[in-house]
Amino acid sequence: MTRPQGSAARELGLKRGEFDLAVRLGRIRTVAAPDGGLRRVPREEIDRIREAEGFPDALREQVRVVGTAQGAAIMDIPSTRFTRLARAGMLTPAKFYINRYKTVVWLYLAQELREFARSEVHAPLLTGRAPAPMRARIAAGEDLRPRTWRARHAVYLLGQCADPWERAAAIATFLDADQLAELVESPYERAQLIRLRPHESWYGAPESPTAQVVERILVADDPAEISWLRANLLLSLDKARRLRPAAHPAAAGPAVPHPAVPRPVIDGPLAPANPASPENFTVPAPAGPARSLWGRLLGRRG
Repeated sequence: MTRPQGSAARELGLKRGEFDLAVRLGRIRTVAAPDGGLRRVPREEIDRIREAEGFPDALREQVRVVGTAQGAAIMDIPSTRFTRLARAGMLTPAKFYINRYKTVVWLYLAQELREFARSEVHAPLLTGRAPAPMRARIAAGEDLRPRTWRARHAVYLLGQCADPWERAAAIATFLDADQLAELVESPYERAQLIRLRPHESWYGAPESPTAQVVERILVADDPAEISWLRANLLLSLDKARRLRPAAHPAAAGPAVPHPAVPRPVIDGPLAPANPASPENFTVPAPAGPARSLWGRLLGRRG
């Protein structure tokens, strides 16, 4: 027996945004719906969470997000230092939203920030002079927040995939239309990937100013990250083709010659990044958990 997500959120005493984030963090398990619609929550999963010690306050605290000012207060550092750490990829955003000025507002898990601040390894980053590589990146104007968010988001997307076609579609979410057309020559395969993309629609109408801002965050823009995505898309496609060919128009509808369609966006997270120590500060390609993400999850099933 399963419950719709809205009903499950009410039973767990969570607002819808809190519930969505809990799902993306892996705190609440969902299963595919029999009709292919929105994923559902097993009855036993709801019971398990409700019977856990500290419910519901402990669950709410696990998904509590804060902005820059609150995050800096939690870590007992100035807001300017907090922002530098986040831009350098040391703090991974859990979600974001676009305010009325079309500015991206990043939000972080309060629990992760407390853990970061308690770690002796990170103590020099909170009080001392930043490592030279980190200062150089900041001086160059680099901002790794979109990239670390994408890594967090990718772990969630790939964790929901049931077969290689779904995994390929999840990876394609992070590549722009031109690159997808270059890598996937078959219009039937491109149509299949577009059809299997995760469905989310919180960011407004296609081509709206908000959607355009979100598009810039969702699509990879770092050369190393793009190379990583392209290679793993091809690997997933190879597995998918051996599993079954892409559906043709009779089954899938009209072929799409170029995948210039609205992209789904999910404001959710995945496992926190594992930042390098202050003494050996580097940003891998991709940043955060993405280094082991693709090999670990692409071979997870099938």
